[in-house]
Amino acid sequence: MASELEPEVPAIDQSLLECSAEETAGKWLQSTDLTREVYQHLAHYVPKIYCRGPNPFPQKEDMLAQHVLLGPLEWYLCGEDPAFGFPKLEQANKPSHLCGRVFKVGEPTYSCRDCAVDPTCVLCMECFLGSIHRDHRYRMTTSGGGGFCDCGDTEAWKEGPYCEKHELNTSETEEEEDPLIHLPEDVIARTYSIFAIMFHYAVEILTWEKESELPADLETVEKSDTYYCMLFNDEVHTYEQVIYTLQKAVNCTQKEAIGFATTVDRDGRRSVRYGDFQYCEQAKSVIVRNTSRQTKPLKVQVMHSSIVAHQNFGLKLLSWLGSIIGYSDGLRRILCQVGLQEGPDGENSSLVDRLMLNDSKLWKGARSVYHQLFMSSLLMDLKYKKLFAVRFAKNYERLQSDYVTDDHDREFSVADLSVQIFTVPSLARMLITEENLLTIIIKTFMDHLRHRDAQGRFQFERYTALQAFKFRRVQSLILDLKYVLISKPTEWSDGLRQKFLEGFDAFLELLKCMQGMDPITRQVGQHIEMEPEWEAAFTLQMKLTHVISMMQDWCALDEKVLIEAYKKCLAVLTQCHGGFTDGEQPITLSICGHSVETIRYCVSQEKVSIHLPVSRLLAGLHVLLSKSEVAYKFPELLPLSELSPPMLIEHPLRCLVLCAQVHAGMWRRNGFSLVNQIYYYHNVKCRREMFDKDIIMLQTGVSMMDPNHFLMIMLSRFELYQIFSAPDCGKRLSSEITHKDVVQQNNTLIEEMLYLIIMLVGERFTPGVGQVNATDEIKREIIHQLSIKPMAHSELVKSLPEDENKETGMESVIEAVAHFKKPGLTGKGMYELKPECAKEFNLYFYHFSRAEQSKAEEAQRKLKRQNREDTALPPPILPPFCPLFASLVNILQSDVMLCVMRTVLQWAVEHTGCAWSESMLQRVLHLIGMALQEEKQHLENVMEEHVVTFTFTQKISKPGEAPNNSPSILAMLETLQNAPYLEVHKDMIRWILKTFNAIKKMRESSSTSPVAETEETITEESSRDKDKAERKRKAEIARLRREKVMAQMSEMQRHFIDENKELFQQTLGLEASNSAVLDNSPMVSDVTLTALGPAQTQVPKQRQFVTCILCQEEQEVKVESKAMVLAAFVQRSTVLSKNRSKGIQDPEKHDPLFMHPDLSCGTHTGSCGHIMHAHCWQRYFDSVQAKEQRRQQRLRLHTSYDVENGEFLCPLCECLSNTVIPLLLPPRNIFNKLNFSDQPNLTQWIRTISQQINALQILRKEESIPNIASSKNSKNMDKLQLPEGFRPDFHPKNPYSDSIKEMLTTFGTAVYKVGLKVHPNEEDPRVPLMCWGSCAYTIQSIERILSDEDKPLFGPLPCRLDDCLRSLTRFAAAHWTVALLSVVQGHFCKLFASLVPDDSYGDLPCILDIDMFHLLVGLVLAFPALHCQDFSGISLGTGDLHIFHLVTMAHIVQILLTSCTEANGMDQETPAGEEELAVLALYKTLRQCTGSVLKEIPSGWHLWRSVRAGIMPFLKCSALFFHYLSGVPAPPEIQVAGTRHFEHLCNYLSLPSNLISLFQENSEITKVLIESWCQNSEVKRYLNGERDAISYPRESNKLIGLPEDYSSLINQASNFSCPKSGGDKSRAPTLCLVCGTLLCSQSYCCQTELEGEDVGACTAHTYSCGSGVGIFLRVRECQVLFLAGKTKGCFYSPPYLDDYGETDQGLRRGNPLHLCKERFKKIQRLWQQHSVTEEIGHAQEANQTLVGVDWQHL
Repeated sequence: MASELEPEVPAIDQSLLECSAEETAGKWLQSTDLTREVYQHLAHYVPKIYCRGPNPFPQKEDMLAQHVLLGPLEWYLCGEDPAFGFPKLEQANKPSHLCGRVFKVGEPTYSCRDCAVDPTCVLCMECFLGSIHRDHRYRMTTSGGGGFCDCGDTEAWKEGPYCEKHELNTSETEEEEDPLIHLPEDVIARTYSIFAIMFHYAVEILTWEKESELPADLETVEKSDTYYCMLFNDEVHTYEQVIYTLQKAVNCTQKEAIGFATTVDRDGRRSVRYGDFQYCEQAKSVIVRNTSRQTKPLKVQVMHSSIVAHQNFGLKLLSWLGSIIGYSDGLRRILCQVGLQEGPDGENSSLVDRLMLNDSKLWKGARSVYHQLFMSSLLMDLKYKKLFAVRFAKNYERLQSDYVTDDHDREFSVADLSVQIFTVPSLARMLITEENLLTIIIKTFMDHLRHRDAQGRFQFERYTALQAFKFRRVQSLILDLKYVLISKPTEWSDGLRQKFLEGFDAFLELLKCMQGMDPITRQVGQHIEMEPEWEAAFTLQMKLTHVISMMQDWCALDEKVLIEAYKKCLAVLTQCHGGFTDGEQPITLSICGHSVETIRYCVSQEKVSIHLPVSRLLAGLHVLLSKSEVAYKFPELLPLSELSPPMLIEHPLRCLVLCAQVHAGMWRRNGFSLVNQIYYYHNVKCRREMFDKDIIMLQTGVSMMDPNHFLMIMLSRFELYQIFSAPDCGKRLSSEITHKDVVQQNNTLIEEMLYLIIMLVGERFTPGVGQVNATDEIKREIIHQLSIKPMAHSELVKSLPEDENKETGMESVIEAVAHFKKPGLTGKGMYELKPECAKEFNLYFYHFSRAEQSKAEEAQRKLKRQNREDTALPPPILPPFCPLFASLVNILQSDVMLCVMRTVLQWAVEHTGCAWSESMLQRVLHLIGMALQEEKQHLENVMEEHVVTFTFTQKISKPGEAPNNSPSILAMLETLQNAPYLEVHKDMIRWILKTFNAIKKMRESSSTSPVAETEETITEESSRDKDKAERKRKAEIARLRREKVMAQMSEMQRHFIDENKELFQQTLGLEASNSAVLDNSPMVSDVTLTALGPAQTQVPKQRQFVTCILCQEEQEVKVESKAMVLAAFVQRSTVLSKNRSKGIQDPEKHDPLFMHPDLSCGTHTGSCGHIMHAHCWQRYFDSVQAKEQRRQQRLRLHTSYDVENGEFLCPLCECLSNTVIPLLLPPRNIFNKLNFSDQPNLTQWIRTISQQINALQILRKEESIPNIASSKNSKNMDKLQLPEGFRPDFHPKNPYSDSIKEMLTTFGTAVYKVGLKVHPNEEDPRVPLMCWGSCAYTIQSIERILSDEDKPLFGPLPCRLDDCLRSLTRFAAAHWTVALLSVVQGHFCKLFASLVPDDSYGDLPCILDIDMFHLLVGLVLAFPALHCQDFSGISLGTGDLHIFHLVTMAHIVQILLTSCTEANGMDQETPAGEEELAVLALYKTLRQCTGSVLKEIPSGWHLWRSVRAGIMPFLKCSALFFHYLSGVPAPPEIQVAGTRHFEHLCNYLSLPSNLISLFQENSEITKVLIESWCQNSEVKRYLNGERDAISYPRESNKLIGLPEDYSSLINQASNFSCPKSGGDKSRAPTLCLVCGTLLCSQSYCCQTELEGEDVGACTAHTYSCGSGVGIFLRVRECQVLFLAGKTKGCFYSPPYLDDYGETDQGLRRGNPLHLCKERFKKIQRLWQQHSVTEEIGHAQEANQTLVGVDWQHL
């Protein structure tokens, strides 16, 4: 984009550079009309500096603007050179104690849950770290941008308002002084005039509406015809729409369009075309046309370039003003004065007002600039903050209306400043008193909700996306209301009282519009057609919940306010009930001789609404009257006598009946909207101001009326009156065979009604209803939550109601009721209920849902069974009621209640028909229990001479009334105690009868002597204790006996095993590994085991039987049988890499013959170890492919595996696989010919091999020269002396069956394809190299894991690893049989030549650049291709041994050359052993060969130590390799953990334990070899320090170190800006855990092209860093991201936990997080074991939503 504009850069107008700031300022100082002078200067120069072409050059523009435009202003302001002037001002200024740092997007912010006045009080990282709050319960979040740090604001913090940096000096505590006294008079005057002019200019030009002409005083004579087509941002159109439109409209490339779109999104506008008017107008029309189809079109304007220039400078000016006032508080004060000064036009004419009122017309960039200026000026000056707050409140209504219709988000609107103003307690109270702020906010809110029904209630339209959008905007007003109310006043002035009550009136108006909204009627007959709208009403209710609570809190603080509010609320409720009796005819109900007048009303037939905020508010206020004791102090001021209880309870009761009927299934046809409403009514978010208050309202009603009357009304509303009022109701129900559903419904309704009575009597834990305090309430909630199951902290917090500060109050009480259990490697920390709290469990706790109740009952009964107690769950002992509610308990002993109880018990005794249910009985038993507990409490707390009026025990002992003489309740209970069908309730009935007797004794004793009773209870207690002790003793004896028996049994078992050892070893051997290869089979123990060479231990042949997981057939693994295969997964890997940047540049030409020791990129093979027939697998894979093709036509989702790349899931364990490895017998046994002669030593063997190689080369050359004359050829043949016994024309027969051969090719090709990322080609000569490389790399990576975890080399490996390594090694050893012999021989020759010099190969790497283990594997596995033509009697084993010795020697030289052991004075005093001497001698030889460049090292001990340490990994890898190759079991010494493995390894690998003696034994040849190795030019370069080399042993790679505290990571990320879009902060900074790079993920700016597809930064990084696999930490979300390839990814739980042992993905809770080392190790282990891809596969299979994520864009 910039290339075509390059020539424009140098062309800076000379006149601009010659302009001197000092002169200009001098001219202004003399001027009489300063404004005109300045404006002329601007008019002349601004268009020359800004907007000179299609693309801005910010650096050049800023430089010129500073020189020509801002320079003079600064000179003028200081009256001298600003370089001296500003520092002077700064020195005179006192440092501010306010921090005021404005947050950037994504910056970490901290709030203190102990000290912050409200949750919006936050600190920046720097202040937080220097404050006292870092040791408190803090909460961290990431800022959305726009707020500022509240450090130093005494109104924001209860304690510790200052950090160390902003601490006030003690001398400064005197009254706020005027900051202007620090400034000289002349500076004040000049500043005043220049600020006034410049601020006015900026405001005027930014709010200028015309598109092609400037304000008159800025117009210039010569005016160019250049325009911009300016595109503006909105929040409606997506990135994609904008990019597509721009490509069409201004035909740019996609990259340019993305650039435009990003800038528009960031700055709010961008010019997309530059030229004459016509040219720009045309682009505008295309854009408008293209975007007006679905929504309103994008905003585009064609603007004259000089207007844009002035606007750009206007923004520059505002930021300049912001920086200037930073020098001195005096300058800030002047700017505030200028901004708030009323203009000539009166109201709203000050500059600040003009900006605010034009806010919604400005673009994003301009808004954020002036908001920042306001924050750094008006909000930092305490005097002007007040004045600004008043302006803000006066304009509140207009600002909010602008915001609601604006198309920008809240954070870009000036309305968002409300959080900075309204949350300051003193300002909020001033605004309420002086500006009537409460009323303004509520009225503004009501104005936006205009839809009302006939009764004046809110009515919401269908909740479409647009509706939701508008409604979300309107809700921000509720937030403001919350801010104003959040800090409660401590003292009330009369003004505050009056204005608060006015606001309360307005609030009641709002609630009145909600009372009874969304009424519903029961659907009978057919299902409802259209789900009615319910969400909007509930959203409103949820948002207002806290406001309603806070209004009550305010009322509670002042008695006068409370009384007034109560009266007002009651008046409004009476109005709402105005039509209470209209059209509903009165009826009289009577039961048991009581009768009551009420109205006929059926919930199931009439309209009913769940929204009753006015009733609920009154209930809340009524409780406050009781709590604050106003009700007893000033009864004469309260209208308590005028209350009509039936009116109060009517609507809440209807609501509760509605819930009961919904549970009874009577409202099924009303669809889900009703179910959802009922759900939210009880839900923790709403219940505090809905369900809970309805219960309180009923309690209020009952406490004021005759309980019998209440119960009759209740029966009538529940539509159960008929059942209980008829004398023989039970019989009637069962005799008529009524409809079964109706009976079922009635049963549920009776249960629900009884449950409601239990709640009314039992729920006394609201302060004011019962004599409790707030902590008791929370304790009870927690106890009941934890009695369901142990819970994590976050679960518990979610199940408790939050207050307006997002606090649940849980932390203060949790320790008292629960124990904390720490988490393990997975899972969370859990809270468990303390056993002593179980007695407070109430089965009918009112916040339990049905499911929770049954879980809790189950859990508690189980607990009691475990503790060997009876399983009754009696009602807990309750606190007493407050006096205002004291008469509530009488409901339990009222006649109607007793009648209901008697009736239910009678049904249970008769036990006929389905007219009763067990839960009904259970509830009645619970109620009886409650009544008995109540009476017991009364008796225990009775005062002298008082009569206890609660006589439940007497009433239940009396039999029924005359006509039918039913037995007494007590008698029925005794009958039921023995009923066989009530097994479950026996314990409860027993408990009731026991309690009844205890009370009877108490009553009798209280009438005689109080002493006897205590004695009696004591004896009873002691006998009970004795009982308990006896039980305990018996249990203990039983336990000891059990333990003794167990010990005897295990002893017997051991004897048996010892005696029959052989038998057991045989059977155990058979089960050792699933493929039943007897690896560690009992060997003759005194033989030393040797894995290679002529002395190789002969392993008896074992037969191996395996079962196919697909067809379940068992088969023996043989050479000639059908192939069996293991599912395997091959992937490229950089886990061991020491140089990630070096990838495979050109896969087609890359030669993988030698692996560089930096292991920059290897091929790893893993397997899940499940075995199939090759043909079964083929069939399975074909079906997977066919299914995939069908699926592609149906839906375009990715699966978790990519069939086109040959991936499939293992049919048994669903592990991701992409090929199969054939199972083979040890291949060496097949090719090994007998050795019948002396075997050559190393020197002879090297000679022989070199001759054979020569012969082969000559032959190859001849074959390549076309055959001219055959006679010549034969002569040449004679000349060519073939080595003895070497027959190069011999081609061995392939021993394997066709199916095995096919599988060898299949797997080989797969490794080649994945490892090199090329198309499969089985003929390619690189296939065998890739197979050997994969074998070597996999063994190396497993050796590393075992070493890192300090596990023994041949310890018990997981069988899947064991099977994988065995099959892989054997496959690699057999693969040459399906490759071209000449190719494999060629590879061998070249590999061999790298160690034994051969002139015919030129470009071989030097010894420092070869990974020796890869070389060893290649040589050993390629050797049979040469050996099969050698009939001289040298055995294959000899070759292996010599190759191994040769490579080991090369490796020792490699280690010595690169070891830099400094003689660090740690010399051993012991005389040097032979190893030390030998190694010194070898080192001397090396020095001679390299021409003494090597450092002199005196101590052989150091050298020998570094050789041993350096060669250990190589020896371990070799041991694994030869073990799997030859099948020789490992010696037992290496199978246990320990350090002294070196000698055992050397024996196993038939090496001398003094490795250096290898050189001495074959000194003649080794000298030559060493010389040739050291002569290489690369070695010389290394020794001269011109290049690096890898030193040994190689360090293991680990993931990067992470900081212990998560906030430092957030901070690091918040400073990270996107590398591509000039200094813009990244939205999703993501940390690569492998290399520590920070990336800008999930954004257009950093997308790159990879293999023809646009991918995000993380995906691109996986290819460069992890060859396709990546592990990232998304810093803002605190989530670990695994990526593999472009289509696979998953989120994994992060290694950071909070103090409760939980992760916080998305940082939603904001608790401090700390690194959990174990979890981080687990992630590291996944990476080292190459299991990331497998982990992703499992995650995607388990969670289908992950498949749809566009992983490649992350």
